[in-house]
Amino acid sequence: MANGKEDGVWTISVCLEPGRYEYKFFVDGEWVKDMSAVDSTADTYVDDGFGGKNAVKIVKGEKGLGIEHDPKNPAYLSIADNRTVIRFKIHPNQIKSALLVTSNGEYEMERQLWWGSGEVWRAEIREVKPIKYYFRLATKEGDVLLLNTSTNPFFTFDGINRFPQVEWVGKGIGYRIFPDRFNNGDPSNDPLALQNDELWFNELTDKKPTLSNWSDSIGPLHCCHQYFGGDIKGIIEKLDYLQELGVTVIYINPIFLAGSAHGYDVYDYYRLDPQFGSEEDLKTLIEEAHKRGIRIIFDFVPNHSGIGHWAFLDVASRGKESPYWNWYFVQRWPFKLGDGKAYLGWWGLGSLPKLNTANPEVKEYLIGAALYWLDFGFDGIRIDAPQELINAEEFFSELRKAIKEKHPDAYIVGEIWSLSPKWVQGNIFDSLMNYALGRDILLAYARGDWNGEGTLELLGRYYASYGENVVAMGFNLVSSHDTSRVLTDLGGGNLGDSPKPEAIQRLKLLSTLLYTLPGMPVTFQGDERGLLGNKEHFDSQRYPIQWDSVNEEVLDHYKSLADLRKSVPALTSSKIKFYTAKEGVLAFFRGHDDEVLVVANNAPEDTDISLPPGRWKLVWPDGDKTYEGKLTVPGLKVLVLVKS
Repeated sequence: MANGKEDGVWTISVCLEPGRYEYKFFVDGEWVKDMSAVDSTADTYVDDGFGGKNAVKIVKGEKGLGIEHDPKNPAYLSIADNRTVIRFKIHPNQIKSALLVTSNGEYEMERQLWWGSGEVWRAEIREVKPIKYYFRLATKEGDVLLLNTSTNPFFTFDGINRFPQVEWVGKGIGYRIFPDRFNNGDPSNDPLALQNDELWFNELTDKKPTLSNWSDSIGPLHCCHQYFGGDIKGIIEKLDYLQELGVTVIYINPIFLAGSAHGYDVYDYYRLDPQFGSEEDLKTLIEEAHKRGIRIIFDFVPNHSGIGHWAFLDVASRGKESPYWNWYFVQRWPFKLGDGKAYLGWWGLGSLPKLNTANPEVKEYLIGAALYWLDFGFDGIRIDAPQELINAEEFFSELRKAIKEKHPDAYIVGEIWSLSPKWVQGNIFDSLMNYALGRDILLAYARGDWNGEGTLELLGRYYASYGENVVAMGFNLVSSHDTSRVLTDLGGGNLGDSPKPEAIQRLKLLSTLLYTLPGMPVTFQGDERGLLGNKEHFDSQRYPIQWDSVNEEVLDHYKSLADLRKSVPALTSSKIKFYTAKEGVLAFFRGHDDEVLVVANNAPEDTDISLPPGRWKLVWPDGDKTYEGKLTVPGLKVLVLVKS
């Protein structure tokens, strides 16, 4: 950046394609934490995943058709719900209609999504087989043909599904568990949490880990080194509770031998941490979950280990004489354990030494561990910090190939916080952890940061970026152990407070949208009970669930959402199509025949909208009243209607 006028204002000019861009300032060697405090020119601001905010600039497109279609990109051609879905992007308001012309017939296309600089047109063929095709577009000036090339006019699809949809995901309801803070089913193993803690290994601190009772207050070590005794038997005890909640998929934060309460500093990728129980306990958990129709995903950390990992300890002891020297990136030796300047670590942390995943031995070790636990009985794998690997695309392509060859129905989801289609092209992940949907769009809407039109635009860009198969496998979450509690984000208060009534209403609005959009809604443990917690206060969002305390209104709401998804099959389909937006209202269709209409209003005031043609029966939140022509949408509510 340049300070050309020497007035203290630094500027830079760049040419960007139409789209949504997140950015931060890097000033005097440090990142600005909260961009909303320093840059008023941004269009909006979103959480950066680390307690701060990124700025967002939305670049709109130029005039002209601006047609985009690439059959190799799942955003334009995918197999979803056993249908062939074909789409193209175009600048807005340029065409009146479109036809998909194929070797097997013609299909009318529909305007599915739109935003300020573009729109998506869509057609589906309700079978999967080889086809040749092109597009016929009706513009104001006449018909336009969209061909492949002048010499080879047809686009082609060979009928082979190279990126299969893991179908149980989109039909599921997810629940994420932070095991040390979920439920204590076996107090006898509680002291085992202390024996391997990272603070015993770290030579640069004199801090000591603590073991607390379940309802003890939190302190500065709460994030990582204050243990409460949650374990696998505790999860088994609550399986019936989760089943009543409608949960069909559990994602568990790391449970392998590690040096912290969060477990992201693994010491042994093949060994269960004894503080959580035995492998027999884990086998029982998986079996009992499967009996209830619940699948389980484990957390996998390939970018870095903990300083207590046996290979790293050998390097620290023997230096270049260690056979594991090239497993890590050592800058100088000898070193003290915990010295983040002596070796590379995740975000410079000496407690998380970075693994050399380009080393064939490391690659074999890690991929072998992933397969070991899938063979053990897990149903899927969540990848931590994948963008941090030095050879991410190579490593995860090999990991995916190895997993899908042995476990084709296993689910692979990556921890990517931003809108990032490159990770879900069929060669790396099935889906991403959709903070970009849940926090950047839905949370902002539920707070009232965006009106209906602005939110629909953001949703348009989001859904236009991903294949419909990817959307169907979405891991859709709003809060986690890495963020504040959703009810706190909505103004409900902090740990120990009673949630404010308006925040509860906004939580209901947000969670209903999460349960009615394509993909799998995922709830962080305790959100369904009305828990509060601010990440900035010692990560209080990780505080143990107090099982003798619950907000019954919130819990009943989440149970009824599960009933809604089960009773309206269209809500688990891969397709979404926009209907309208007005003031605080946004509305969209669900189902392959647009048979369900979801209407939300984030404003406190009621708003009237016109309904699509036909009669529409209200199925949520209650009643069976039928509407035609017009609908009054109550403030801070979501209505779900089914075409009569």
